Amino acid sequence: MGNHSTLYRTMLQQGLTDLSLQLSDDTQEKLLQYLYLLEKWNQAYNLTAVREIKQMIPKHLLDSLAILPWVQPSRILDVGTGAGLPGVVWAMAQPMWHCVLLDSNAKKIRFIQQVIIELGLNNVEAVCTRLEKYQPQQPFDSIVSRAFAELVTFYHLSHPWCAPKGHLLAMKGIYPEQEVIALHHLPVKITSYPVTVPQLDAQRHLIVMQVEKRDE
Repeated sequence: MGNHSTLYRTMLQQGLTDLSLQLSDDTQEKLLQYLYLLEKWNQAYNLTAVREIKQMIPKHLLDSLAILPWVQPSRILDVGTGAGLPGVVWAMAQPMWHCVLLDSNAKKIRFIQQVIIELGLNNVEAVCTRLEKYQPQQPFDSIVSRAFAELVTFYHLSHPWCAPKGHLLAMKGIYPEQEVIALHHLPVKITSYPVTVPQLDAQRHLIVMQVEKRDE
């Protein structure tokens, strides 16, 4: 693990430099510990298709961190979080935020709960339910989805829980032109951004939806 861990630290540090992000050594170590846990649990529970930590650093960590400039603090809802992406990563990078991670898959939520315990994350809440059944106590400033659903579905299921000046953030690969067109009849302001993820040779786009008025 020694040589490998040095390589992983170097990859993460270089990625953070490329993103102009400064995270403490302790936070960087926690991010890597999260990947070690993910790799370990993946062997039994198949939490992510990405198997090797060398691939997880750009595809999971840097991919999640690249979106941080567009996130409105400080109450975050991560919908269909899977193994905790991007919510767990954001929570470590921004300990003042409160991150609720939602997924209907019990084994994935169990993994996140183990991550919370082992890494001492007191700003993360893992909830096992479907978004349709979720009843939060208060709205969220940012609601994010990463490969959760098409944009129209994400909008309809999420916008009731969005704070008045909050945003819905959809992390996508190639630009989802047809999905964006399907939003045009809805009361939502749409902005899209190409996102460059260090060490990842693949297209990434962020679709930001600002809810302009409430459904009556």
